[in-house]
Amino acid sequence: MAKYTRGEFLGFGAALAGAFTFGKRPAVAPAVAAQPVPAPAPGPDLIVINARVLTSEAALPRAEAFAVKNGRFTAVGSTSDVRNLATARTPVIDAQRMTVVPGFIDAHSHPSGVEELYGVNTNLRTVREIQAAIRAKVDTTAPEVWITGFMFDDTKLDRPLTRKDLDEATTEHPVSVAHRGGHTNFYNSKAFELAGITAQTPDPPDGRFFKANGELNGRVAENARGVFNRVGKRETFTPDQRRDRARKGMAHMSKLFNAAGLTTVHNAGTSQEQILAYEDCRQNGELTHRAYMMIRSPEAYRGLKAANIHTGFGDEWIRVGGVKFVADGSASERTMRMSTPYVGTQDYGILTMTQDQLHEAIDDAHSHNWQVGVHANGDVTIDMVLKAYERALQKWPDPNRRHRIEHCTLVNPDLIRRIVANGVIPTPFWTYVYYHGEKWSEYGDAKIAWMFAHKSFLDAGIRVPGASDYTPGPFEPLMALQSMVTRTDYKGRVWGPNQKVTVDQALTIATINGAYASSEEHVKGSITAGKLADFVVLEKDPHDVDPDQIMNIKVNRTVVGGKTVYGG
Repeated sequence: MAKYTRGEFLGFGAALAGAFTFGKRPAVAPAVAAQPVPAPAPGPDLIVINARVLTSEAALPRAEAFAVKNGRFTAVGSTSDVRNLATARTPVIDAQRMTVVPGFIDAHSHPSGVEELYGVNTNLRTVREIQAAIRAKVDTTAPEVWITGFMFDDTKLDRPLTRKDLDEATTEHPVSVAHRGGHTNFYNSKAFELAGITAQTPDPPDGRFFKANGELNGRVAENARGVFNRVGKRETFTPDQRRDRARKGMAHMSKLFNAAGLTTVHNAGTSQEQILAYEDCRQNGELTHRAYMMIRSPEAYRGLKAANIHTGFGDEWIRVGGVKFVADGSASERTMRMSTPYVGTQDYGILTMTQDQLHEAIDDAHSHNWQVGVHANGDVTIDMVLKAYERALQKWPDPNRRHRIEHCTLVNPDLIRRIVANGVIPTPFWTYVYYHGEKWSEYGDAKIAWMFAHKSFLDAGIRVPGASDYTPGPFEPLMALQSMVTRTDYKGRVWGPNQKVTVDQALTIATINGAYASSEEHVKGSITAGKLADFVVLEKDPHDVDPDQIMNIKVNRTVVGGKTVYGG
């Protein structure tokens, strides 16, 4: 393993060094609870009155008003009591009986913004439109250089996309169209030729080259895609250009998140480039959401360990989270590894890590004071991850490490029992039922009853957070509330009604439970005196509207640390 000194690690860049100079807290202990501080003269920086405040605080679940000072809530209560704290100079927001909730927390996302700003968007509804988007990029790209599309969704297209469809768009460029789920890509013949892949090429154990009538159909899953990364020419950028694109991309995502009411987002695939992007955005005043960075890049992870930086290092804006591994396929792309096959097939899905690899990775991370988050969708994979967590916790006991199972899609009572016993946090998809409904028939009703099992987790006493997995799922938390409350997709079909939760439970999932997943429930996640003043003003109360209309509630204002970052 490569050895790094602290100085060499910080040599990732001056901005990265800046990102890691702020105070460090214990790795896995919960964030130190902030004590309520009486507002000194000349009074609060801000008060909000005449509101319907849904606090996510068990001791005071409802209120009318609150005060903010130095970026934190200082008082929560009635309008009359809070108004008495104000001076003549205190700004007052009269909410006019609108609803105020804590800032929403997305516990699993993949924000970059680079593709959104610069990529070929193939989130389209016809093959013809995808071909046109590729041809438009071909017109400005030198021959032999890769054309890459993103955000493709196979089940929302007019018909299946094939290798031959992509050949019709171009034969002079290798083409890759990435599924928004992140686990499958579609390639043209030029790409297969450069990679040396034919219909006779065997599948690797952790991937698959899909075929139709004995011929490559263009679809490639999981780690079988690695061969394409080593061939062909790529569009190149200088280090400064890459850094600038990364900063602009993250700034773009901050704006999108704030408009949806998100104030904290867990980045479940953080690289060195994104660490720099966060700090560059902060320095430019463009970082308006809080980041919990789950490290995916092996280079970044090795460097952090060598510098003795681990989970919890950082401040209230940018914090090092867990280390991330991926052990199986995708729910939305129907490649997750299960104990029973997909409907009408003998396909059980794909594993991308072995049990031995999981043991080695988790033992190493756990013994180095890291929280671990392993992507595991299928019940087979979840069992494997739990075995590795159980072994690590037995060797190095730590009852509050809060290891995570990212997605944790298909469960059963025994898996839930073991999740509880080991203090593990599942992070199931929260917009998938609504947005990806057309995919669930491939699992069948028996499985769907135990997929995205928010109700079962809550019933077991698990503080389950919400997670979009953006780009695979939309990140809008109001869509998520509707999806969890109704278990109804965009066409009106109901999937797994036994997993419906109440509006209050959905709000808990979307706020305080998200803070718990990063050991920050003492500093964020509820409207409580002493906590960070992150909140969202909604034009309507989710309790009062038709449950099938929750996602249409407008975000009136988003506030982070007492400062309005959207609306107002």
